Amino acid sequence: MTLRTGHIGLNVTDLDRSLAFYRDVLGFTALAEGKEEDRRYAFLGDGDTLVLTLWQQAGQPYGPDRAGLHHLAFEADSIERVREYEEALRAFGADFAHEGVVAHREGAGSGGIFFHDPDGTRLEISVPSGAEGAPAPSGTAPTCGFF
Repeated sequence: MTLRTGHIGLNVTDLDRSLAFYRDVLGFTALAEGKEEDRRYAFLGDGDTLVLTLWQQAGQPYGPDRAGLHHLAFEADSIERVREYEEALRAFGADFAHEGVVAHREGAGSGGIFFHDPDGTRLEISVPSGAEGAPAPSGTAPTCGFF
């Protein structure tokens, strides 16, 4: 038996703000919400498939210096779609780790955009090919590892 990722759960400080980001900017569909004051959450998906859960139970933003989640990566179906996400994220005012599309490492065809959600969680939207010629901010080291 091989394990595969079922869905990702993120603690957030403000469910309304995070829901707007993941739903309105990244395009996930809200599948269900818990609206009790002390038990707020949202299940987000792609159609009927659960992809991401948001739990309003964090007292402070993401901390990249602590053990745990390093980053959450999404794969797009084309480099053009990555650029569309980049445009939407810029309009939203998202914080980017690198300027524009970057390669995963020097000479790689894979690459994408690297940015942060409203709580500072590190995110990536990339493609396996189509980023040929894009700069590699970390040289031969994996770009997704250092941002």
